[in-house]
This record gives sequence, C-alpha cells and structure tokens, in this order.
Amino acid sequence: MRGADNKAAAAPERRNIFQKLVDLVSPGPDSRDQLMESLADAEQKELIEPESRMMLEGVIRMADMIAGDVMVPAPHMDLLDIDAPYDELLHVIIRTGHSRFPVFEERRDNVIGILLAKDLLKLQRSPDLSLRTLLRPAVFVPESKALNDLLRDFRSNRNHLAIVIDEFGSTAGLLTIEDVLEEIVGEIEDEFDDKDGQSSIYTLADGGQRVAGDTSVAVVNGFFDVALPTDEFDTIGGLVAQELGRVPRRGESVTVSGLVFSVMLTRGGAVRWFKVTRAAEEALGSDGA
Repeated sequence: MRGADNKAAAAPERRNIFQKLVDLVSPGPDSRDQLMESLADAEQKELIEPESRMMLEGVIRMADMIAGDVMVPAPHMDLLDIDAPYDELLHVIIRTGHSRFPVFEERRDNVIGILLAKDLLKLQRSPDLSLRTLLRPAVFVPESKALNDLLRDFRSNRNHLAIVIDEFGSTAGLLTIEDVLEEIVGEIEDEFDDKDGQSSIYTLADGGQRVAGDTSVAVVNGFFDVALPTDEFDTIGGLVAQELGRVPRRGESVTVSGLVFSVMLTRGGAVRWFKVTRAAEEALGSDGA
C-alpha cells in the first residue's frame, strides 16, 4: 500500500510538470526561456530522460535557425568536376567518404547536379557511359530558409542534400538532412566514428592519419613523436582551437609543431575528426602538383 501511496503522490507532480510544459509552448518566443527552465526542472525530477531534454531543446532552438546557420560554406564544400577523369573522381570519393557529391561544370559555383557515390561504379562497368546521365537533380534553397521547413522538404521529397544559395543566386554552401537532424538529436554515429573503444587514430589511404578531436595530446605526441604542449589542454581539439583562436571549421587547416591539422568533420560546435599530416609531406605534395 505504501508503494501505491507514493505513486499517487507522485502522479499530481508529474501531471503538473507536463501541464506546465504544454501551457508554456503556446505563448510564443517570450516564454522560451521559461520553457527551457521547465525542461531542466523536469529532468532534475527524473520526469524526462537527459536525452529527451536534449532533443526537446534542439527542436525549440531549431525553430529560430535557417539554412545559413547550419550549412557547410562554399569554400569548404567537396565537389566533383564533371570533366574530371574517373580515377580522380574515385580518389575524391574515397578521400572524403561522402555518399553524395555536388557536381560542377567549368567553375565551382556552377552546380549542375548531384552524384551518388555508388553510381560511380556504373562508370567502371561501362566506361563509355556519360557521367551526366548519372546525375540527379540538385535542390537549391535560399540561405534564409527555415530549418523546420527544410526538414519537412527533405522528408517529403526524399532528398538528402541541398545547395544553399545567397541573395544574388550564387552558391553559399550545402547542407544535408543529417546536418539538420543533428541540431535535434546531437551527433549521429557514422563510418567515421569509433566503435567499442577502438583507437582514435587511423591511417588513411593516402598515408595521412585520421585523428579524433577528443584524442589526448599525449597520445598524439606518442604516435607522431612530437612535443605538443600538454599543460593547458587535454585534447587535440582544444589545442587546435587555441591555435586558431576559435572553433575550427570544416576544411580549415593549422600547423602546430610540424603537424598539419585539417578539419574533416565537425559536430555540435566541435571538431570530430582531423586529418593529420606532417608539414614536410604537405610541402612535397604541393611541389609535386
């Protein structure tokens, strides 16, 4: 009976909290801070799980976000040249690991379609096949498009990638359905992510190393036989951010103690993966080109 009494006592509190949440949703933006506080209160009282609170807060924040807030800027986009030879296209696909690529003609700003990485295999089987026939229509959206509307479009049109254009009609960047969903649910594990505590440093096909942003500086020092400072930052992501003076963006690079750290993947305002090469190797690669 005592257990039943405890449940009965808890029931009004549970109903009150959720009623409060419902009541706060309707007034509008002026009550958003109060709604956030109510979510924190509900989590503290174990009425909702921490993951549920995170997702609810993500939905609330996303209501004010637009495509320009989430997109990968144009200079950092990975694109394919329609006139590039097959081997070059394959190299870009392997190096970046994406499943979809904007394809341009003559200049990067002229996106003419989207290529699925798996469709490139058709060229290997039929070399005479034109790459143009494999392209899928590109979806263009303005920078000002609300993320809520964009997510609805992604779901209804079954598109996974959109090209973002600025007010002058030029390419401003791109974003994927994964980018939008991660504003709600947080990081989505993919082929770049660690599994079961495996090493956070991997060798890439071109000889470089893929290093997780949360890898300790001491581990990086030991692997590359360098002496990066360990007194201020525990992780390599923190050290690189300090060198740049801000959170690095995808496609950016910085050289520290003879190592070039290039940002491969960012999630939730932090670097998930770096590509790391030695500065001497980068210089040789540039000379060879």
